[in-house]
Amino acid sequence: MAQEIERKFLVIGEFKSSAFAQSHIVQGYISSARGRTVRVRIRDEKGYLTIKGASNASGTSRYEWEKELTLSEAEELMRLCEPGIIDKTRYLVRSGKHVFEVDEFYGENEGLGLDRILTDTDIGGLGYGFEYGYSIMEKIKLEGKNGDKFLNVPLISFAAEETAKTKEAKDEKLSLYLEIASASAVKAAGADYIVLTKPEAVSILRGLE
Repeated sequence: MAQEIERKFLVIGEFKSSAFAQSHIVQGYISSARGRTVRVRIRDEKGYLTIKGASNASGTSRYEWEKELTLSEAEELMRLCEPGIIDKTRYLVRSGKHVFEVDEFYGENEGLGLDRILTDTDIGGLGYGFEYGYSIMEKIKLEGKNGDKFLNVPLISFAAEETAKTKEAKDEKLSLYLEIASASAVKAAGADYIVLTKPEAVSILRGLE
């Protein structure tokens, strides 16, 4: 199975004149669940079905499987997708030895304002790469406070949800403590929104505010 390794950046300024190729992409998701996404994509006149696994602890790579489809097959599968079809043009821009893929979005995603953006650092569970995501959150918050407007946006964390997937969390009593610990840590790192799985954890954390 192939492995996808990627970094994402918000691009400012003019870039289209530097592009040596471009393609029109329409895509949707049959499943957008974290760790098991199923995507249908039409690029120009070809279709693709892609299945992606969970990200690694640092959030920089994940398993990916892709199969080429006929245009008619992709159009049929697109009807099964969740609401929110993505329409964009992808530009290929060369910089030194590297080629960057720069996407320009249309429709609902066109001109998305910073006031409508949440940042998810894709953190791992406690003991499973948690510290990497924690340090990234701290760095983002610091740069945002130092004037980087693109990083000065609210942070959302799924650390508690990821911790609930660990083998240690199979113990029901221990899983509550682990969720509280992970949520408290990301709150200290600067998370503005924290996704929890246990009502008891919500009550306890609210009592700490």
